[in-house]
Amino acid sequence: MIAPIPDLLIQPVVAAALAEDLGRAGDVTAQACIEAHARLSTVFAARQNGVVAGLACARLAVLALDPAATFEAMVRDGDEVRPGEVLAKVEANARALLSAERTALNLLGRLSGVATLTRAYVDAVAGTGARIADTRKTTPGLRHLEKYAVRCGGGLNHRFGLDDAILIKDNHVAACGGVGEALKRARAAAGHLMKIEVEVDSLAQLEEALPHRPDVIMLDNFSLEDLRKAVAMTGGGVTLEASGGVNLQTVRGIAETGVQVISVGALTHSASVLDIGLDAV
Repeated sequence: MIAPIPDLLIQPVVAAALAEDLGRAGDVTAQACIEAHARLSTVFAARQNGVVAGLACARLAVLALDPAATFEAMVRDGDEVRPGEVLAKVEANARALLSAERTALNLLGRLSGVATLTRAYVDAVAGTGARIADTRKTTPGLRHLEKYAVRCGGGLNHRFGLDDAILIKDNHVAACGGVGEALKRARAAAGHLMKIEVEVDSLAQLEEALPHRPDVIMLDNFSLEDLRKAVAMTGGGVTLEASGGVNLQTVRGIAETGVQVISVGALTHSASVLDIGLDAV
């Protein structure tokens, strides 16, 4: 079971999204057409196959506008669903529920889309021993939610930000004058709990990095042949992460080279929204 994100961390995102939608005067359509005390029963239902993530976002959007609403989840984040399957049953003030509808669906659909795409990558490498990881290519303000959705899909989280691991990339190497020098400086600055990863773009750079014993080496845009050579060179002594040129057609071949991790920016920057509807019952 995936550990949920505390409501306290989700509420600011939901509040900002609701404020954006409600604008200066609130939902003028609901106010004009629906009696103030009318109640409405609805269901959130899947309209296509996918993996659910973000039910708490939908719940909190409804409760923000009607604290007395009832929200009964019928599935859990991380569950696979089919078209027509009910994700949650909701009963609330009709005005409030319809005003919260789009915010709830936007967040639930977006996160479920990320979880669904992640699951496709995880399934594609099943049995190889490789794990699928995300990147920092996330929607500003939604990173913690999108990375949660990756976990719901069975993926791993890479670093959350610039402050939780040292990741030396090509421009850092250029600024330092070489892979070895960059790693030497990183090792001198890192605390005992801080991991160090370095990106290399050739087998020569990999060879230069190895004496400095980084925790992880990112093999950037390596060919399958060079990925296999890198695995042989390191002999399991360091975690190897493949990155670049990864899609659903190539990921299996990459995994079969023996790398331990494959990072995929597409999980968060290219996931399609999962089609979910709110239907009156």
